[in-house]
Amino acid sequence: MRPAEAGQAQPGRANQRSRTRKDLLEAASRLMKQGRRITVEDVAGEALVSRATAYRYFPNLESLLLEAPIEGAVPSADELFRGVSADDPVERLERVDAALSAAISENEPALRLMLAHAIQHAGDLRRDIPARQNRRTALIEAALAPARDQFSPAALRSLTTALALVIGTESVIVFKDVLQKDDSEARRVRRWMIRTLVEAARRPPG
Repeated sequence: MRPAEAGQAQPGRANQRSRTRKDLLEAASRLMKQGRRITVEDVAGEALVSRATAYRYFPNLESLLLEAPIEGAVPSADELFRGVSADDPVERLERVDAALSAAISENEPALRLMLAHAIQHAGDLRRDIPARQNRRTALIEAALAPARDQFSPAALRSLTTALALVIGTESVIVFKDVLQKDDSEARRVRRWMIRTLVEAARRPPG
């Protein structure tokens, strides 16, 4: 395989790893809703992967059980954008921010534990296995997809990355713990940041 071909294949492998991790979380969420105690082996079976694969993504049951409830709390893109205008990326991004903020509020203690656990056990997983599920980027990309012609490819990539820093758990924690802002003020500032980033990405380079 030539170097260029190897580079092209990498995103596919990364997407597959993210998909496998998501399958495990969804399987754990389904089993937990049945109200019984579960093991990593149970989850592996439900997700149709090997026990060894499950342990590569989640080194212990605690890390899996911390994150699994959150998987069901975040809506899919189809649910989130049903009936929302495809013409206004800001409106769609604000919908993403509102949905994720609601999920974070409902699961804040678990999310804080999940973040602490991910930091504490960062060296436990292989470097090519994602330590956390990246839910926000898929929703941000779906929000921007109908308006992608408004941005250059480079600007769209930068915008997507910048928005992932503005929207999500870490942003909520910084506003609350570091900046001492209440939810209303944090929401106002995040929405100002979303509008500002979209407007900046639309402008041609100077």
